[in-house]
Amino acid sequence: MFEPCECGSGKSYLGCCGRLHSGAPARDAEELMRSRYCAFSRGNAAYLQKSWAAETRPLILDLGPAQVWTGLVIDRVEVTGPDTATVRFTATWRTGTRTGRQTETSRFRREGEGWVYIDGTSD
Repeated sequence: MFEPCECGSGKSYLGCCGRLHSGAPARDAEELMRSRYCAFSRGNAAYLQKSWAAETRPLILDLGPAQVWTGLVIDRVEVTGPDTATVRFTATWRTGTRTGRQTETSRFRREGEGWVYIDGTSD
């Protein structure tokens, strides 16, 4: 059965973000960004912690189970160096009857075979 990936790629979850959630390294910053959005959507705090740079990773991550992530749009991907990149995105959410959006420019870097999230600046 085809289960679409929450990241909006149009691929199946298993063929897209599910690979990364199961341990495959992200090939680039955008792929990691999409997999992190999907992890937020699925409540996968362990993956979020694992894909976060050690120096900026929070000790505890509370995902707020009432918040439902409803969409992701990648606005821009910029390679900023041989092992660094930024991704500007807008994610939408719903909590009960309230809706909102988060627009952020996130910084990423390559570590070993994959990428990690460093931090982000909200607009």
